Order: sequence, then structure tokens, then C-alpha cells
Amino acid sequence: MLENTFKSVQQASRKLALLKEEKINGVLHSLADKAEKKISSIIEENQKDLDRMQPTDPKYDRLKLTDQRIRDIATDLRNVSHLPSPLGITLESRNLSSGLHLEKVTVPLGVIGIIYESRPNVTFDVFSLCLKSGNACVLKGGSDAEYSNSLIVKIIKEVLLEHQLDPHIIDLLPSDRSATHELLNAVGYVDIIIPRGSQNLIDYVRNNSKVPVIETGAGIVHTYFDASGDVVKGANIVFNSKTRRVSVCNALDCLIIHQSRLPDLASLTEKLAGKNVHIYADERALNSLRGKYPQTLLEPAEEKHFGTEFLDYKMSIKTVGSIDEALDHIFRHGSKHSEAIIAEDKFAIETFLKNVDAAAVYANASTAFTDGAQFGLGAEIGISTQKLHARGPMALREMTSYKWLITGNGTVRIP
Repeated sequence: MLENTFKSVQQASRKLALLKEEKINGVLHSLADKAEKKISSIIEENQKDLDRMQPTDPKYDRLKLTDQRIRDIATDLRNVSHLPSPLGITLESRNLSSGLHLEKVTVPLGVIGIIYESRPNVTFDVFSLCLKSGNACVLKGGSDAEYSNSLIVKIIKEVLLEHQLDPHIIDLLPSDRSATHELLNAVGYVDIIIPRGSQNLIDYVRNNSKVPVIETGAGIVHTYFDASGDVVKGANIVFNSKTRRVSVCNALDCLIIHQSRLPDLASLTEKLAGKNVHIYADERALNSLRGKYPQTLLEPAEEKHFGTEFLDYKMSIKTVGSIDEALDHIFRHGSKHSEAIIAEDKFAIETFLKNVDAAAVYANASTAFTDGAQFGLGAEIGISTQKLHARGPMALREMTSYKWLITGNGTVRIP
């Protein structure tokens, strides 16, 4: 039973409200320094996790930590420390005719539960963002990153103790499924749960949690090449969206192309062949690519290839006769994460931007930009694909709620 763990984290979260920003920033700087000193140890534990996964698994790249990646994590920790605190911000202030003064101010969410797969860097990210926003966190990592996560949390707790802080500001749950079940039922102890991972994980958490959930992560991403699209822009955007990093949620999964531009499809996909991107094309797109794209990387699309988050060097292509058909396809198969249009026609761009229901909608730009740092937010805990509380990159401000502070002077309500 993990009830005592949840109680300890909740108790630690109450103390966080009293921490001064300078103290929080000092912890983050100390953690960055220690992470760099412990690079060899972290990589050694990470290798134990990597040894249990096939290098061909799309999750392998997410799981892997390198010297440079750890140094980048340390840089991110320092960057978070330099961000302004999201706490105590007055969102609204006014006087009422009753004599009361009202203030609406930002406050921490409390205890945040994070369920995530494969990515041990998330352990550092979550802690830094939670600490900076005054939240305690309960982490449930996957068994595939068990060794990495255990050492990282141990390092974090060491830093907290060095700063005379409660080490239960962060706790890592066992990697077995029973711990997930207990976390999803930790009503009264955990205030919000954020799943980060596959669509299956997110669906499971949403369908089984008694604690409120913010959905993040799953990205079934489309780019629509309009009848008015520029081929040079399109080829660069498609290549970047698909291949910059295939294992992340903002990577392109499906290219939608207007039927009038099928003669340009070979040019749009040419660079993908150099990265061995496997294409599943509908009949019209397939006919257009035959003899112009490597046959070993080309095959007919099935219905299952649309609405799939590949997280791999794979992509589907759908041919449409109009922008309305493209919008319908995205509506049926998208995950409300990131969608893009490549077009020169202003009406087409305006139609797409207004009609697509997603957290991030692009015109003539790569979906690879859906990222808290790229948005100038400093960092993120995930990309929210829902509409309640937060949408898009969940940065520090999105990790807070608010409360009303009401001041009177013996003021009473008159019936």
C-alpha cells in the first residue's frame, strides 16, 4: 500500500508554499551541478535500461541518455531557475460595493502525479517545473527506465537534503502496474494526474483515474499540402516535421495532399528517402510515387495507417479533393495536438487556422516547434491536448491554479 507515500508527499507540498524563490533557485542550480558531476553514474544506470530494449524500438532514442543530453538537462535546470515565479501573480483585483476587496492570485496545484514511459529526462524536467511552481510530485515511470529513474530521484533527494528540505517533495513509485492503480485512486492526496506517453497509456489513465487528469503527449500529426502550396517550402517542412526527431509527439504522421498537386509529391518526399522513411500511401499517391520513391520503402496504405502515431521513420499519405476533405480527415483521425497547412492562398490558410481543432495549428511552418522552449515559455511538462485548464505546452503558469483573497473590515452581507 502506498498511502503513506502519498501522505508524505502531500505533507511536503504544504511546506513548499513557504519557500522563497531564492531557495528554490538554489536547489535547481545545485541539482544542475550534481547532475553534471554524476554523468558517468547516470549513463551507467541508463545503459542497464538500454540493454533490456532493442535498439530498433522507437522508444530507444527516448530512453537513451548521453553525456551531451545530461549537460543539456543541467542547462535546462538552470534556465528554469531563471524564469519568473508563476506564484502570487495577481490576475484580477477590484473593490466591491459591499466594501470587500477581491484579489485573484495564482497558487500551486498541490500534488501532481506524473505517469510516463521511457524518458528519464522527464524525471528532471518534472521535478524542476514542479518545484519552481510550488508543487510536490509523485512519479510513476515505466519499467523500461527503472534504473535511470531510480538514480535520478536519488540524486534529487540528496540535493533536497543538502538544502534542508523535505525529500518527499518528490517520490518515485515502484514500476509495477499495481502502483499505477493506487496512484489513479489517490483521491484526497493527489490533486492532478498528467500522463505522458502513448495513446494507449493516456486512454488507460483517462478511463481509470478517479483523480482529475490533464491529457498530454499523444500526437497524431498531419500536414496538409494545399493546391496553392509552395513545393520548396513544403519539401523542407515535411522533411523537418518527419525526421528531426521521430520519437517525439510533434513529429509528422500523415501528409495530406490536394489531388491537383500529386505531380509534385515526388519532390515533396524526395529527401525522406535519404532517411529511409517508410511511406504508406493511398492508391492515388502510390501511383504518383511509383518509380520515383524507393520501392522497398513504399506500400499501399490501409485504414489502420491513418490515425496512427508512428514514433518511427514511417508516414502515411492521404489524397484529398479539397481543403474541406482535408479538414474532415484531420477531424476523424487527429488527436488535437499539432496540425499544419502549407499554402499560399490566404483564404485557405484562414480556413484551416479557424477550423482545425488542435492545441497548435501552423501555417507554412514545421510542427516540430510545438515545444515549451520553442514557444518562449522556458520549459514544459507536456503538451496538453484537452481544453480544460491548459492547452498546448504546459509551462510554469499552466502548473498553477488560483484562489480568491477577500479582505473586509467587519463586513457582513445584508440580505
